[in-house]
Amino acid sequence: MPFEVGDVVEGTVLNITDFGAFIQLPEGKTGLVHISEVANTYVKDIREHLKEHDKVKVKILSMDANGRISLSIKKALPKNNNNNNKERDPKDFVWQSNRNYNTNSSFEERLLKFLKDSDERQQQLRKNFDSKRRNTGYRRSNGY
Repeated sequence: MPFEVGDVVEGTVLNITDFGAFIQLPEGKTGLVHISEVANTYVKDIREHLKEHDKVKVKILSMDANGRISLSIKKALPKNNNNNNKERDPKDFVWQSNRNYNTNSSFEERLLKFLKDSDERQQQLRKNFDSKRRNTGYRRSNGY
């Protein structure tokens, strides 16, 4: 059976390297799971997650003309265990301070309030940056 991008298949870990793991797929094909595609968390040492001869489910991410197959273990996980594919509420992306704007006011009023708040934040950031800039670095003595 030929593979297609997006298929989830079972394979066996052949070899583990510092950058990923080579997986033996059905029909004798071999693919690579990059270390970033092993788990939903940061993976410092891939050997803590995989051992040689482990059976793993992998999702085929890409196949190139040279026969290289890119695989993912984390994307083969069920949806409820995969935090990267979790649907997010658009309200999660709203700044906390933006929630204080009166939604009953007109768009122009809210925009003016936003611009005023933004200018105040920028001035405060510049003030903090300038004060740190003045207090560090090499000081010259008189005459040099």
